[in-house]
Amino acid sequence: MVSSEIELPADYAELLEALKTRIAGARIQAQRTVNTLVIELYWSLGKDIIARQASQGWGTGVIRRLAADLAISFPDMKGLSYRNLQYMTAMVRAWDTTENVPQLVAHLPWGHIRTILDKAATGEERDWYAAAVVQYGWSRNVLLNMMMNHSMERTGAAPSNFTRQLAAPDSELAQQMAKDPYNFEFLGLSGEIAERDLENALTSRITETLRELGPGFSFVGRQVHFDVDGDDYYVDLLFFHIEQLRYVVIELKTGKFQPEYAGKLNFYVALVDDMLRRDYHNETVGILICGTKNDRSVRYSLGRSTSPMAVAAYTYDKLPAAEQQALPNEGHLVAALEWAEPDTAEG
Repeated sequence: MVSSEIELPADYAELLEALKTRIAGARIQAQRTVNTLVIELYWSLGKDIIARQASQGWGTGVIRRLAADLAISFPDMKGLSYRNLQYMTAMVRAWDTTENVPQLVAHLPWGHIRTILDKAATGEERDWYAAAVVQYGWSRNVLLNMMMNHSMERTGAAPSNFTRQLAAPDSELAQQMAKDPYNFEFLGLSGEIAERDLENALTSRITETLRELGPGFSFVGRQVHFDVDGDDYYVDLLFFHIEQLRYVVIELKTGKFQPEYAGKLNFYVALVDDMLRRDYHNETVGILICGTKNDRSVRYSLGRSTSPMAVAAYTYDKLPAAEQQALPNEGHLVAALEWAEPDTAEG
């Protein structure tokens, strides 16, 4: 036991924190190095098996025997099963552009690679989700959720005026924030609901909401109040995108898009830009999320808007049954309407 009576040097606390940071960093680096070595080993095994399948006609029986013999030689290694050997060859076939394992794949945990191989239908999907895992540090469960919800296809798909209102590459970055449609299946809602009920549900499930919006979003507030010379205005949901250093105004409409919605959002974006934005922030953008939309009407409405905005739809009860089963069970979520405020019944 270390005595509490020892007189410590003045810089002891600073040194301790520095050493803890250094040790933690070394441990993380060691884990990454070990993971890379494992993936490189699996890559080499996959290439060897494929080569012998081509030259000697190795079949399933030989590979099963190989897995059994390897298990005897290395009883403590759990990754040399017949099933894993199949995944090793699948990994090489999927990403075989060079003799060595591609750098992107080398940084992925093995479980993530297996998930991507199982769920990705194209090379573009494999590379997109692999890059997202490396960039954002998704767990395997988050990765699976993103793939089952087709995040790649929806990311950046919402009609917007970003290219006209923002300079490149700022416009491309802003576009990546705007999915279409947004999937609110995790709310456990169905049928017709009031906009305030949807807002309540999204904020009560804020962790899942932030995940669906995408990496980088932080929650600022709901029904954020602004006083304009005695007139009161309330922004439905206000977020800040940490990576892009910009406020993001989100307005919710449960019905079909109407042109006047764009005008209101334009006003709110200008308001936040003027009253909250600092000199070091990028321009505020707005995203209108509605029940349904006509893309041509949206483009006309955004054409003359002076603020950078996008319009997207949302869905929460239109996914195929198989995909609904892969999402959180409605019975495990808080019933969204239980969070509704007393005055929300009128919608």
